[in-house]
Amino acid sequence: MLKCGIIGLPLSGKSTVFNVVTRAGAEVKPYASGKTDPNRAMVNVPDERFDHLARLFEPKKVTPATVEFVDLAGLSRNASKGEGVGNAFLSFVSESDALVHVVRLFENSDVPHPENSIDPVRDWNIVEMELIFRDLGVIENRLSRLQSKKKNIPSEIEEKALLERCQSCLLEERPLRELGLSSEDLRLLSGFAFVTLKPELIVANLDETQTDDSLPVLGALRELAKTKGIRLLKIFGKMEMEITELPEEEQKEFMGELGIEESGRNRLISEAYALLGLLSFFTTGKDEVRAWTLVKGDNAVDAAGAIHSDLARGFIRAQVVSYEDFISHEHSLAKCREKGVLRLEGKEYIVADGDMIEIRFNV
Repeated sequence: MLKCGIIGLPLSGKSTVFNVVTRAGAEVKPYASGKTDPNRAMVNVPDERFDHLARLFEPKKVTPATVEFVDLAGLSRNASKGEGVGNAFLSFVSESDALVHVVRLFENSDVPHPENSIDPVRDWNIVEMELIFRDLGVIENRLSRLQSKKKNIPSEIEEKALLERCQSCLLEERPLRELGLSSEDLRLLSGFAFVTLKPELIVANLDETQTDDSLPVLGALRELAKTKGIRLLKIFGKMEMEITELPEEEQKEFMGELGIEESGRNRLISEAYALLGLLSFFTTGKDEVRAWTLVKGDNAVDAAGAIHSDLARGFIRAQVVSYEDFISHEHSLAKCREKGVLRLEGKEYIVADGDMIEIRFNV
């Protein structure tokens, strides 16, 4: 299961964001002094298509797609040198597949900022540099071992050249995700679990008074995100956490009064799912409506294997219709077949987000 690691400086509101996403409420507290083990939770991915299919088929069981969130301890300056939670944090972040970087914009005198002022661009750079230092350390250790050998074999020569490219990028204070590495490069580097290669989402954590989009600190962070090619999401962490503690009907009423069409929680989960490069396909019937998770680019056999290994082993064809076509043709597979939008696809078919699939197989 792919997972999103929630990172940021101490007291940036990471645990609050984790509580919002997981609806854990008071069950998950901010990190106490000395704690390093992360909080973890599986979260259902909000999907109106899945909810609509469940209403149409009225199955005995519904199973939505899920994604795992991991709330990591705050990363301080010089963590790469072992300060604060240091190496413990960096080992946990290396296990994450994508990073949700919470940056503090809210003011609260009861929760002093570790840097003594609100400056989201500075805070983002502090964490980013610690991640860069971590990757540099990994590269330096490996290059040292390669250089100590009397002679490198061809694969080591290739690895050394690639690592030196990565090293040069990091020494320019640029994360490896900006290097434009090929799929073969990424395969060769996969064992290093470089943290600056991981896709990132910036979450601007505001309070309920900071609703003005022209807020200077928000504008500066937005410009940084645009320059770096990173998506930025605003969330009113403390208020959103309080909303999640209300009964569902009261949540909708409260959000309506505030003019909020979609909760920050749902937006964040959906963004994280996309950040991981995931998509959902559906299987439907009276017994179960289920959303299955694939990585973008996976094919019909991968979809079959997600359901059961026997389906992949005995794969013959996949019957496929898009959710949009199914809905626009009166929720009728017969009409979809009549109009030619219900298709039989082979092994190499690349599954699209929202496909409704039935696997034909023989074992």
